[in-house]
Amino acid sequence: MNLLESIRVALEGVRANKLRSFLTTLGIIIGIAAVIAVVAIGQGGRAVLMTEMEKVGTNIFVIYPDWRNQEQSTGNKFELSDMQVLKDKVPAITHLSANSSNMDDVRGPKDKKYCQVRGVSSDYAFTSKLTMKKGRFFSSEDDSLSQRVAVLDEALADEIFGRTEPVGNMVSIGNTPFLVIGLVAKGESIFGFGENVNAYIPGRAWRNMYGDYINELEGSAVSKEKVQETMDQTVKVLERRHRGSEYASQSMEQVMQSANKITGIMTLIIGAIAGISLFVGGIGVMNIMLVSVTERTREIGIRKALGARRKDILIQFLIESVVLCILGGIIGMALGIGGAFLIAKVAKWSPLVSWWTALIAFAFSAAIGIIFGMLPANKAAKMDPIEALRRD
Repeated sequence: MNLLESIRVALEGVRANKLRSFLTTLGIIIGIAAVIAVVAIGQGGRAVLMTEMEKVGTNIFVIYPDWRNQEQSTGNKFELSDMQVLKDKVPAITHLSANSSNMDDVRGPKDKKYCQVRGVSSDYAFTSKLTMKKGRFFSSEDDSLSQRVAVLDEALADEIFGRTEPVGNMVSIGNTPFLVIGLVAKGESIFGFGENVNAYIPGRAWRNMYGDYINELEGSAVSKEKVQETMDQTVKVLERRHRGSEYASQSMEQVMQSANKITGIMTLIIGAIAGISLFVGGIGVMNIMLVSVTERTREIGIRKALGARRKDILIQFLIESVVLCILGGIIGMALGIGGAFLIAKVAKWSPLVSWWTALIAFAFSAAIGIIFGMLPANKAAKMDPIEALRRD
């Protein structure tokens, strides 16, 4: 029996036992579908994340006190005078903001909300790429004069103002009144790792309320290529000015690399877990093939009596196992790709179903057929023809 004839016999066997064949390959179908969907969704989500982070800008960086190599302290490691010194000594800096934060009540005419209040410089609008929906961000003059003006994010404004127009009206932050001069679309810091920053006020006004403390300096360099050099120079200048203090830095590019690495590892782990069902499916194929060998003992004996070699029997049962797994792999690929597109559509991003993922899944399903079909095929090939013919 040649290869084509063996494949034809295998397909006839699948057709003759449709339900059993489907149940046999169910583990393969689920495993292949899960692996393809997880990898595609993971790659698509990673691409969306990288795109969104790139929109903020790869030339952004943040400088903060490095507490790892020094004693914990509540003392301020930054001074306002650092801002001008850094701009003078590090010419690659285009924007620089001194950032501070505190939780407090922000009260409007409708309601109040306990949220994060950020004291920042006027350059913060540029470093964090804030999108102004209404009004304006506060200026350097507002900051230098400690003006009581505030910029709110839209979610906060909707909650505490309701249908009342926020811009031009007053809010109370703690017990201090502020004039709302603008609304922004988003209120999170790019280095805040998801923390909501609901209200912005000038840095000097913040320090008058909560104390003379600066958490970090957030800046931008003239280009992506200059970021590392700019961060290194900034840290050196600060450590010379504040002897005994140490500073650390982080760029948006580094955040992107870390996020890319983490999402890649998570996709790999989840894909590996999904791949366990492939192993279970392979065991199912092996069990059914062992049952098939038992059922076809007399057939095996007749074929051997007519001159079939051990090799011929081995190849026939291996091909049947591979055909079952490949059929399951094809169905699994279709379900996986379809599921990835469906989930990506709901999540509103594009799934990245690469050809190599589909090809690897297809090859893997064939490999499972060979690996788990070897034991049943070998059992069939070793049968003694006389003993096989004696069985009913």
